[in-house]
Amino acid sequence: FRGKQRLMSPLNMLASVSYLKKQNFDIFHPTYYDPYFLKYIGSKPFVLTVYDMIHEKFSDMFSPLDKTSLEKKLLVKKATKVIVISESTKKDLIELFGTDESKIEVVYLGNSMVFNDELACDVDIPKKKYILFVGSRGGYKNFVRFIEATAMLLKINIDLSILCVGGGKFTTDELSLFDKLNIKDKVFQYNLDDKSLAHFYKHAVMFVFPSLYEGFGIPILEAFACACPLVCSETSSLPEIAGNGAHYFDPYKEESIANAIQKVLEDGDYRRELIKNGTTRLKLFSWQQTAIDTKKVYEGVMK
Repeated sequence: FRGKQRLMSPLNMLASVSYLKKQNFDIFHPTYYDPYFLKYIGSKPFVLTVYDMIHEKFSDMFSPLDKTSLEKKLLVKKATKVIVISESTKKDLIELFGTDESKIEVVYLGNSMVFNDELACDVDIPKKKYILFVGSRGGYKNFVRFIEATAMLLKINIDLSILCVGGGKFTTDELSLFDKLNIKDKVFQYNLDDKSLAHFYKHAVMFVFPSLYEGFGIPILEAFACACPLVCSETSSLPEIAGNGAHYFDPYKEESIANAIQKVLEDGDYRRELIKNGTTRLKLFSWQQTAIDTKKVYEGVMK
């Protein structure tokens, strides 16, 4: 409901402080970068998770009043151990903050997406041949360049469209871009629950992930879990997570994006190979393993 964040945040803060003051814990693990807890944990150790370095690499996307990066740097410095979700994020943390490598532990994330053909999708998929785009579309997500790169392919392949899931309704600027490229009847947007999203993954001709930067890239695992061919940027953590389960492109070059999409679009055998490799790759990532590896970090801190 509207205003939930403003109401719940201070209540959660009061509850957290109340528990911290009791000192009845071994380790504290905050969920974000607010340093409010430092004056309440005493000599107790704390573990911090850093998911990405977006605020540092794309600072122009954020308000000059945004304190996230400063608070993150403070907590990284004071933390007993820092968990990162990829080797790529570890590298960024060392380069941008000068963090001691021995202080950092890599703990991969897992996948929650499950495709079940027995569960009916609540949303009719309007196009039989479509490229899937998932999530927010602003800034480093590189949506505009992706659209400009695929516009000609959409015109050549008259039965091909782009379905965008999440990210909110198209903005006025996005609609103007579609109109300018003459593809406004080829690009659609939906807000879906995970069950319906799984069906959209499953029936897509491919999932394209053109992001300029990701700390991990959970949509990669979602595509693997739904047997959807993956075409993605060869940047940041994406090759580390996707491995041989993706066909890659340079996200800064429209020609590279278009050529990669066309390759996967035209080669059915290659699409099946990507699906097979992705299914195998998915086995390396699970929330159970995330929990086991996180527990090891806790145990190391408590020695």
